[in-house]
Amino acid sequence: MVHDLTKVITDCGGSIAESRMATLGNEFAMLLLVTGNWHNLARIESELGRLAANGTLSVHLRRTDARTTRRDLVPYSIDIVSLDQTGIVAGLSGFFATRGIDIGEVATRCYAAAHTGAPMFAVQMSINVPSRLPVSQLREEFMDYCDSLNLDAILEPVKS
Repeated sequence: MVHDLTKVITDCGGSIAESRMATLGNEFAMLLLVTGNWHNLARIESELGRLAANGTLSVHLRRTDARTTRRDLVPYSIDIVSLDQTGIVAGLSGFFATRGIDIGEVATRCYAAAHTGAPMFAVQMSINVPSRLPVSQLREEFMDYCDSLNLDAILEPVKS
């Protein structure tokens, strides 16, 4: 599937600027940011529609603009591990939303602990913290929040 989709994009004169691909359950999902001139993008849309017409593939297309850069945001990385429990991502997203912090990426996975087999949950996030927020206060509030839910967490700045 990866080859079929990427070949269509390349053959139509497009380029993949960003991508995320993963197996989720019994399905394979791809999220692609494709660039090209208007003619190339129209061809890609048409060809991907034909590829999806056989029913084994679901394609959703949306045109977008480049994301505006904001120099007042500082990127941070978050890693969390805990026993699996309901609502971890919802709680984390609520914590950041109430503080005006943008979530850039989230990846989660469930797995069995190595020696005990306990159901575990891991979250990796990238967030963008407004430079006006005091990081020491944010860190303290975040760690208190994680401690209250028994989440083992690391919050650190992204290093280029």
